[in-house]
Amino acid sequence: MNQSIIKTFFTSPHFANTRWSFPSAPPQPVTCNRGFVMPSSFDIQEMPITANSLRDESSLLKAVQNVHSVIDKEIATGVDPKNVFICGLSQGALTLGSVLLYPKTLDHTRCEKRTPILWFHGMADMTVLFEAGQAGPPFLQRAGINCEFKVYPDLGHSISDEELQHMESWIISRLQSSA
Repeated sequence: MNQSIIKTFFTSPHFANTRWSFPSAPPQPVTCNRGFVMPSSFDIQEMPITANSLRDESSLLKAVQNVHSVIDKEIATGVDPKNVFICGLSQGALTLGSVLLYPKTLDHTRCEKRTPILWFHGMADMTVLFEAGQAGPPFLQRAGINCEFKVYPDLGHSISDEELQHMESWIISRLQSSA
């Protein structure tokens, strides 16, 4: 799904003054594709991705720093950190790492001490296997991070209207609670 289509899906008046940012992944060699240069936020060592897949931590951390720069620019323009939402598709490790390693809390309610996480995963995903996605939320819960994990039985490595509807209501509930 084209990223610009995503913002047109969120039609609630809550998003009337929303600024959307869709940074593109830079072209770079990707190991699992025999070094072929393609858009990728960080190097991927192997496919499919499992819970035990090797990760190129240095390229992931560099990509996280790039996302932090985007967040910092938004906050510098006057955006309240609690109104910043980081979303990702496919390279979810970047989204998760960006939120968890950000030096400030992107807190959406007064009672939460950490940024809440909404995590979707399709059981029919043959690129990032379901077991890889399923391993993350319990780890986050043990670390005291609020993580809602939603499973879509027939969804592959893509996004669905149902996911977008759930994400929209989840974001709106946090915007309402932070008002």
